[in-house]
Amino acid sequence: MSATCCDGVATALSLSPPVWGMLNTHGCKPGDMSASELADRVAEVLATDSEAFNERAREEAQALKSAVRDGTFDNTEAIVGMELELYAVDEQTDALQRVPRQLLELIGFEKELGLHNAEMQTSPQPLNTHGLAAQRNELKASLMPAQQRVRNEGIRLVSDGMWTVPPAGETAETYLCDCVEQSGVRIGTNMSDSVRYHTMANTDYPSAFEIDAPHVSLQAETVMPESLITSIQPHYQIPHAPDLPEYFSYALRIAAPLLALGVNSPFFPPDLYDDAPDPEIVAGANMENRIGVFESVLNPPDGDSTPPKVCFPPDFDTVEDAIDDIVADDTIVPVDLPSGTRFDDDFVHLRHKHGSYWRWVRPVFEGATRSAANARIEFRPLAAQPTVDDAIGFAAVFAGLMESLPRLEHPIQSLDWETAKQNFYTAARNGLRAKIEWITADGATTTSTEEIYGELFEHAREGLEQRGLSAEEAHGYIRPLRERVDRRLTPARWKHDYVRRRVEENVPLAEAIWGMQATYIRHQEGNLLEGSFVDWFE
Repeated sequence: MSATCCDGVATALSLSPPVWGMLNTHGCKPGDMSASELADRVAEVLATDSEAFNERAREEAQALKSAVRDGTFDNTEAIVGMELELYAVDEQTDALQRVPRQLLELIGFEKELGLHNAEMQTSPQPLNTHGLAAQRNELKASLMPAQQRVRNEGIRLVSDGMWTVPPAGETAETYLCDCVEQSGVRIGTNMSDSVRYHTMANTDYPSAFEIDAPHVSLQAETVMPESLITSIQPHYQIPHAPDLPEYFSYALRIAAPLLALGVNSPFFPPDLYDDAPDPEIVAGANMENRIGVFESVLNPPDGDSTPPKVCFPPDFDTVEDAIDDIVADDTIVPVDLPSGTRFDDDFVHLRHKHGSYWRWVRPVFEGATRSAANARIEFRPLAAQPTVDDAIGFAAVFAGLMESLPRLEHPIQSLDWETAKQNFYTAARNGLRAKIEWITADGATTTSTEEIYGELFEHAREGLEQRGLSAEEAHGYIRPLRERVDRRLTPARWKHDYVRRRVEENVPLAEAIWGMQATYIRHQEGNLLEGSFVDWFE
């Protein structure tokens, strides 16, 4: 099944009233900008002199390099943080639900790509006993009242890798693909009224706007299909900014085993599947479809020579190389930006350019004030997890490894980059059943799951203890993930096993997937804020 959207519908609509009030008939008016206003704003951005923008970014990059070398971005200790994305569902039916913008603002969450999305970020904290506890408590302190407030509107926020039940009375295809055209500008019907998102559908950068996955083919005209997926993104702030390349090389090599451990999106909404036998679709499922969706929607199509923006990044020899890689990346949405009052507004064009530098692991250079300036690594491969404790477990393990591996000069750094990249995509396909190549502390090469994760967890514990956590505290963060390995059970494998069993019982695939989704959400109701995924099986 292949669908193409926005075919001839847009020009028939006159959108002078607020665009969302006219396009959506679901009682949700998410934005105040009319279609003509939004189209005008997009047109203004498209008229920006891209070469002048890029030249300013290049000039700012030179200033940033000097500041990094002068020690401005150094810090006395490692800092951690996290971004968490969720989607909203109808509390009674589990169908995807648009969130009124006023409600999103009321609960203190940020809008994301789709009208069903919500995002929150934790405050940066030192990597120590109290800092990690603060990260966990902040997530819980924000989520608890948010869930209570949205429940009054019949909504539940879900932490998951991909939604599978479309809004009531709609298909996933139409929800993801509906768009209109206003004054020659394509506007996604179910996208947030962010000028940036809508501009991405109208630039010269040749994003494919497609989903290309086993037994799934979807063609859209905006970036909206990317809103299928949600993630967690741990951050680790490096004490000495010029050392970023060393930490970065380790982050690339642990990306595959951490991805394999966190897979959580094996199935798409059923109406997106091609006409194939249900058992064949189940057998061919990737454990982490989020990786492929993000790449196939935003990257150029196969055969296009334009470099991809969503990809496994290279190693860097110097911190200057990392900055140069951001500068060299294609600019999708150039904007004329005034200088603000933040310290890093001295690099405002480079920071804006970095917003579409979509590497699976990426360097970040930011700071509202000179004293807060920092260089950090943003770890982006992980799907949103079943519980807060699972998410914090990944943040703790990632940070612990960033502490210990460089200090130990662990030989995994010598793993060939091509092998690290192959490991990454193998992990996305197969989860914990992936054959990942690893180099142990004594220099031996192994593909043993027990050896790989035995080392990872031990080094994560050592790194956390190095930062002042007790052995018991470190074990508490690591335990939920260690038990996944012991049971050989990830969230994606649990979902896959559920659907496979039901299909083997001759239950139609759609019913099996929706049953799985309902069960996942019911489990999460009980322990999103207390407990972990493995507690579902106690």
